[in-house]
Amino acid sequence: MATKQLGIVTTQYFQCAEPPDELVLKSGERLGPITIAYETYGPLNPEKTNAILICHALTGDAHAAGFHENDSKPGWWDTMIGPGKPFDTDRYFIICANVIGSCKGSTGPSSVNPKTGKPYSLNFPVITIQDMVNAQKLLIDHLGISKLLCVTGGSMGGMQSLTWAVMYPQMIHSVIAIATNYRHNALQIAFHEVGRQAIMSDPDWQNGDYYGKSIPARGLAVSRMIGHITYMSEKSMEEKFGRKLFSKERVGYDFSVDFEVSKYLRYRGDSFVQRFDANSYLYITKALDYFDLTEERNLDAVFKNIQSKFLVISFTSDWLYPPHQSMKIVRALKINDVDVSYIEINSSYGHDAFLMENAGQAHVIEHFLARMLLERKNTAMP
Repeated sequence: MATKQLGIVTTQYFQCAEPPDELVLKSGERLGPITIAYETYGPLNPEKTNAILICHALTGDAHAAGFHENDSKPGWWDTMIGPGKPFDTDRYFIICANVIGSCKGSTGPSSVNPKTGKPYSLNFPVITIQDMVNAQKLLIDHLGISKLLCVTGGSMGGMQSLTWAVMYPQMIHSVIAIATNYRHNALQIAFHEVGRQAIMSDPDWQNGDYYGKSIPARGLAVSRMIGHITYMSEKSMEEKFGRKLFSKERVGYDFSVDFEVSKYLRYRGDSFVQRFDANSYLYITKALDYFDLTEERNLDAVFKNIQSKFLVISFTSDWLYPPHQSMKIVRALKINDVDVSYIEINSSYGHDAFLMENAGQAHVIEHFLARMLLERKNTAMP
């Protein structure tokens, strides 16, 4: 892997305040004006044929790579984005935008409602993955890009990528869908429902109107603990923790922290409270649960008008979005004669493997993108 780094990067903000200044959501509600936080890495070539949109997962943000000034940690996919890395910033113009509904710079429930001068709270309209993609399209149009070389992401990012290919087939040359699904099933919805109930049962949630007051820290921490379990695998948890005790030689026979895994989950929950908004967690998990590309149609029919080339990646130990769900996507694409490659990577990391199994992903992504760029260079501009 290359050792060169992007260095200091800054978040930019696109404000869609000119007519039409409202986004018509899938629910029929309107949202506007909209702010979208985004970052870009690498140069956009004169022909604008090398742009790649990277979509983040549930609690991610626009800061995918490089360092913000005075930060000690780089962006969430820094191992994959940068000079000489799979998403090579010497070759590609990389865009990462924060989804609407989030609390990381784009318009969400913690944003100020211009009609009231106060945070939206639960007056923020319910959003979907399709709405997130429509907001991203406003940004891509603003950047003057008529066709993306690739749109990619893991988990919720993969859902956005699939949605882009279905909603705007003429704008997408290729898709890399990683550790994802084409619809949320009952098990996936169930975990989110428990997490939402943990937040809404916290007395400090106050029906979402907690801004400027005590935040529902306990409920949000428990929700994150539940979620984090689904991101790991039985093997990774056993290898990392087993039944190791935390700072003691024997169990206490009380309700203190006995095991290292318990301490780890509490740490994950407490640290999450410091960086994410509880209402955003409610809204985004709901958007995931509403996600269903088929909507009572056959998946084969959904992909009928696809014009993109596909690379689909799954991980053997991912039980949240297991490989058989990715294979359904691949089969439906093949039925429609779509150019699709599939790789199942052996990993013990569980769902989080897409953030950690860089060696397994790097080679295949690097070569896939090189082929896509060559095709674009050899194809007349749309």
